[in-house]
Amino acid sequence: MTSQETQSINLKIAVVGDIHDQWEVEDGVALKHLGVDLVLFVGDFGNESVEVVRAIASLDIPKAAVMGNHDAWYTATEWGRKKAPYDRSKEDWVQEQLDLLGSSHVGYGKLDFPAWNLTVVGGRPFTWGGPEWKFAEICKERYGVTSLEESADRIVKAVKSAAYETIIFLGHNGPSGLGDRPEDPCGKDWHPIGGDFGDPDLGEAISQALTAGKTIPLVTFGHMHRDLRHTKKVQRKPLFRSPEGTIYLNAASVPRIVENDGEKLRNFSIVTLEAGVVSQVSLVWVGNDFQVAKGEILYERSNPVVQSA
Repeated sequence: MTSQETQSINLKIAVVGDIHDQWEVEDGVALKHLGVDLVLFVGDFGNESVEVVRAIASLDIPKAAVMGNHDAWYTATEWGRKKAPYDRSKEDWVQEQLDLLGSSHVGYGKLDFPAWNLTVVGGRPFTWGGPEWKFAEICKERYGVTSLEESADRIVKAVKSAAYETIIFLGHNGPSGLGDRPEDPCGKDWHPIGGDFGDPDLGEAISQALTAGKTIPLVTFGHMHRDLRHTKKVQRKPLFRSPEGTIYLNAASVPRIVENDGEKLRNFSIVTLEAGVVSQVSLVWVGNDFQVAKGEILYERSNPVVQSA
């Protein structure tokens, strides 16, 4: 591919926020109608919801995914193991999900997309978020990672193995450094209110990638829901634009399927890349006729509505 051809590429990406078991056949149809080229899943498919992951794995659209904390809900903690609805000595629903996703799962890894001169790099799988590392045991058992420093190194290793200089980071939780107010993209919105609940290892990996000269148009994630726990007066800020021009997008608008006057509306975050730069980000709600029933523009390059923090 020549540099001129690369510069002319336009890419339409759908980011699917925390699903929490809200995935239907119609979602795949909606993505086809939206005409997206690539789908990114930020995790939390459900509480080890193998069938939801099975449906998503069969989606006939290029995709990448990372696992969230709920995707190891009955495996990663002692209290979860006590509540597991299956015999963990005979079944491993976490591994079943990973097997179904195969190379589409980019947690601690990467997936190259030659058609777009682009690599998607995944953050830490199963993250709960914040400076204190919860769910540490599962990362130690399954990936041999024993500290947040090692976790950052593991993500950086994926960056170094990327086939392309343009990288999209995909995490379940976002990186640290996006603000410490409860309404910030990864802000702590429960008692005690306030604090940066981003992942420091992801933040460090992104910093190292930028220092290495990588082009990072987009970092997208979920986990921290847009509706805040401590107030209904405001919502979480879904987007932050860094001084370098990177768009940080929290796609967790939960619930992602709602009913309105007998019509189901399902949301997707749509990101448009033009010549490797994010030109627009919107949150759309698709109706029963698979047309966009309503939408909200979160960012436009020609008229940025989001200020750098």
